Amino acid sequence: MDNTSKFLILAAAGLTPIALSYGLIPSVSLGWLFGISIENINGRHIFRAIMGLYLALSALWLLGAFIKRLQQHALVSLIVFMFGLAAGRLLSISIDGFPHWLLFLYTLLEIAFGSVGLWLYLRNKKSHKEKTL
Repeated sequence: MDNTSKFLILAAAGLTPIALSYGLIPSVSLGWLFGISIENINGRHIFRAIMGLYLALSALWLLGAFIKRLQQHALVSLIVFMFGLAAGRLLSISIDGFPHWLLFLYTLLEIAFGSVGLWLYLRNKKSHKEKTL
């Protein structure tokens, strides 16, 4: 198994518990983790949709880890997802101030995973180009 596959598996494994903490039982987990009260249907609906998005992307990353022709596509989705989340969090930090320490850690991890994903994508693209010459 190559490093890109291992990285995609690691990203999917890391994102899955976060997804479940957001959407499995949001009225319990979000209160326990972040002191957020989600008592109405609309709040639970939004966080379960976020969970679905996270799990769907994790599934794509796992497909990319095991199906070589999907690997670069999986990396692109990971890069966009991680940098998109980090950009939103950085905007929030600049407007709202510092969040809970775990959410700030997520920001750092998203920047790191997006950066590693971009590096792997560019490395794989260059390697593929050299093989075809």
